[in-house]
Amino acid sequence: EYANPRNVAAGSVRQLDPRITASRRLDSFAYDLVTSLGQKTHEEKHNILKSFGFKVNSYSRRCRTLEEVFDFHKYCQKIRQELPYEIDGVVVIVNPIDIFEKLGVVGKAPRGAIAYKFPLKQAETVVEDIKVQVGRTGALTPVAYLRPVRIGGVVVSRATLHNEDEIKRLGLKIGDTVIVGRAGDVIPDIVKVLPELRTGREKKFKMPKRCPVCGAEIKKDPDGAIYSCPNPDCPARKHRYLYHFISKGAFDIEGLGPKIVDQLVENGLVADPADFFSLKEGDLAGLERFAEKSANNLIKAIQSRKEISLDRLIYALGIDNVGEETARELAKRFGSLENLAGASSSALEKIEDIGPVVAKSIYNWFREKRNIDFLDKLKRAGVKIKNPKKPSSQKLSGRVFVLTGKMKNITREKAKEEIRKLGGKVSESVSNKTDFLVVGENPGSKHEKAKKLKVKTISEEEFLKIIKINS
Repeated sequence: EYANPRNVAAGSVRQLDPRITASRRLDSFAYDLVTSLGQKTHEEKHNILKSFGFKVNSYSRRCRTLEEVFDFHKYCQKIRQELPYEIDGVVVIVNPIDIFEKLGVVGKAPRGAIAYKFPLKQAETVVEDIKVQVGRTGALTPVAYLRPVRIGGVVVSRATLHNEDEIKRLGLKIGDTVIVGRAGDVIPDIVKVLPELRTGREKKFKMPKRCPVCGAEIKKDPDGAIYSCPNPDCPARKHRYLYHFISKGAFDIEGLGPKIVDQLVENGLVADPADFFSLKEGDLAGLERFAEKSANNLIKAIQSRKEISLDRLIYALGIDNVGEETARELAKRFGSLENLAGASSSALEKIEDIGPVVAKSIYNWFREKRNIDFLDKLKRAGVKIKNPKKPSSQKLSGRVFVLTGKMKNITREKAKEEIRKLGGKVSESVSNKTDFLVVGENPGSKHEKAKKLKVKTISEEEFLKIIKINS
């Protein structure tokens, strides 16, 4: 009945009316157990979950060698079509819990687990054209326009080609017959060109010399394969920059999506992001789908976002190579926009995970007059920046805390905030560098690991006393 189970499930969970969600009859398997009940292996977690009445996947299997893992992967690939749900691979996880935890985490991904994907679902089609899209930073991305083809229940008509080097690697021409796959069953990707099916009418693709949107002369990055439009007023760049500015990690303005942004730009109401904050209800009166109430709601939503934390503002500015994590680190290190704007390239490079390329992007951004003028315009529009608070006390300086279990008298986020206020650090995993493990109700496996590493454990009550003593 539905073409894409992933989207149906996600859309069902997000329904405002729980009756609609219930009518979809979603189901799930339990794969992990947070509470420590003496389990030593991941396999034991599944057994405990099953004994408690949770649904566990009956196909899960313990493999003793890599050969057994490969055989299981092949087996799952064979039975894939018989399953009453879609899968795109298997997850291989280290069974002993102590070894799994010792391996640690990179970002959000545990080193002790890996997604072992199946080969792409593939289909044959024709590349009817290759067009170039202009991104927020001006980077040009070639996109293949395909003769529509159904792959895994989804009609695919476009595939990203990333850059000119990828086109050369594939040996792709406009008009070529190609094999298209969906990576992870989601992202369309050209896997292979079939040159033996060429008719002689195929055309070689060339990157444009001028921006397809504004006509500015294209520049090529001397250090890479990236072509870009240098015109900061390019309409394509402007639209995508506006979308970025109001996105969730930035100003996060509810009810203000791309379609409304496009309307505001087309009607001359918004030229840059600062203009959002000067909008009045009357400005929206003549726009399509804007009744008095909806106009009032949007203006209220915009005005409610006039105060923003420094890290979110830095991310919203759309500086090349500066993502959310880098923005947080910059806010923490410099403490104010003025300090960041005055920082030298060498000072920026001293920050962990910031190399010469990122440092140059940040330094150059604050040296452009148009950017400084934009920041002044934001201030005049009433945007206020909340600088990170300096720790009220440094008595927890250098101390690393880990939290586990449910807290009764304080939320986990509030607890983390209090630790940071006092100069301490919060980690998500227990290690030899951990000073305190704060234990709440139903602690997880972190508690067991802390005992093994002889990390000091304290109760929620003891933790609250520490905060009180040091506040």
